[in-house]
Amino acid sequence: MRGARSARATTDYEAATGRIAGLPLRRHHVLLVAWTALWFLLVEPSGGFSWHYLRQGEELLFSGQPDGGLSLYAHHPELQIGPVSLAVARLFDPFPAHTGQVLAEAAMSGLGLVMLVLVGRTAAWYYLGTGTNHRRLQQRLLIAGLAFIPMWVEVSVRFAHLDDVLALFFTTLAAHALSRGKATQVGVHLALAVDSKPWALAFAPLILALPRPAWLRTALWFAGLVAVAWLPFYLGNLDTVAAAKFTIPNQPASALRWFGVTDPATPWWDRPTQFALGLALGCIAVRRGRWPGVVLLGADARILLDPSVYTYYTASILLGTLLWDAVGQKRLVPWWSWIALAALYGGTLLIPSDPARGLVRLAFVVVSAGYVLLWPTRRARRPRGGGGEDGGAAGGRAARRRERTLVGAAP
Repeated sequence: MRGARSARATTDYEAATGRIAGLPLRRHHVLLVAWTALWFLLVEPSGGFSWHYLRQGEELLFSGQPDGGLSLYAHHPELQIGPVSLAVARLFDPFPAHTGQVLAEAAMSGLGLVMLVLVGRTAAWYYLGTGTNHRRLQQRLLIAGLAFIPMWVEVSVRFAHLDDVLALFFTTLAAHALSRGKATQVGVHLALAVDSKPWALAFAPLILALPRPAWLRTALWFAGLVAVAWLPFYLGNLDTVAAAKFTIPNQPASALRWFGVTDPATPWWDRPTQFALGLALGCIAVRRGRWPGVVLLGADARILLDPSVYTYYTASILLGTLLWDAVGQKRLVPWWSWIALAALYGGTLLIPSDPARGLVRLAFVVVSAGYVLLWPTRRARRPRGGGGEDGGAAGGRAARRRERTLVGAAP
């Protein structure tokens, strides 16, 4: 009798977590791995478009050349890559150039799968105690992941932008730590994101989603680690300040053109405004109890005001929609992930007119930001008392213990 109960409990656990025949594999993970491998094989032959910047940067950073070391950014402002990214790129230096590039692309693709798992667990922790249906969450994650992976391969393989990859990966870790109430980890991971790519500063409002007593400690960890990574370059060569003024062409398909900005290159006010808008939108989202929308809003600010329209920018949008679809909402179909993929990536491929593509980018930003900030949403509430569906405190505690077990394994 006891053996039958144990077998039934095992079957129920595997059904709830989606495990395959007792293996530590889940069905949606297998499908996402296969989907990633397919896109990797399709894109890799033409991949690594920007990998040479990472190789050049890490060689200069760790060299004794006059234009390297702490003078790197002063002499090479075009290398808008954080020191953490250059240090990680160093790991692939011992390999032959092409082998190192392919290994880096594979590692970055794998991080995308890790991020999908982290987002699933972030959602599970966020809804802990609300009777989360983990199978439904897995289905939502699978559907959103099918949209996320093509854009992730765009940034990780086609362009091989390790800096953007790490910035988004550390931001995902910060969101996961936030859902678990790990204040110090939130500050550390957000700092590492900024130390990988400066534009990740737009995600700093996630700190404000923590309980108020944790704000100061988290902010100090964040500011301290950002200073440790960047201050040596500014103190080592004061001309490093000029790197912040580096400009890129203002492309005809940018949303910036719809504001009447026809400057041939980045206007002087553009980057500060981009950061300020992202931070402001993120703070409003947190104040309205919608911190899962912070990443989407920060990415919205980037593509709204950036003079360039590289497709790898859309990876940050897709991470934002993934967090919003999985954590910010409980709908089975993650509409925003697919809307973003169709509008921003599909629009790039299918719309021939540059101004029309710019209008689509502008429309997506306005509609998605308005939805996140203004559309009524209802967060499922945790039970207030000790009881639950089982009736009584003991039953409620047992149900919560079981859900914590599922949270640690299901997504």
